[in-house]
Amino acid sequence: MRSPTLAPGFEAPVHLVLCDFGRLGLAYKETDPVTSEHDVVENMLSGEYNRPVQVVAFSVSEGWARDVSEDVAHEVLELARKESRVIPAGTQSFLENLLDEELEPELTA
Repeated sequence: MRSPTLAPGFEAPVHLVLCDFGRLGLAYKETDPVTSEHDVVENMLSGEYNRPVQVVAFSVSEGWARDVSEDVAHEVLELARKESRVIPAGTQSFLENLLDEELEPELTA
């Protein structure tokens, strides 16, 4: 017989963002239990994550976890271009580290 999980069973994957807090080190930013990839993209464009380093998605109910940093980086850049939004400096570094693309000057802060 399988033991029940102690973690809540969310249907949608949960996304956690690892941020660089300088001298304080790296830590996952506090987030709502159900944070979609779209929420993470919006938070990156609004500057909610000061210096994001990595995005991890996981599903306890389905038993998987994976690094979705590159997927999120592509979505951030696509949305910024589509809506002509300025990308905060910390998010710019995240994009530059993951994507092999130059950011248009009008998208940078």
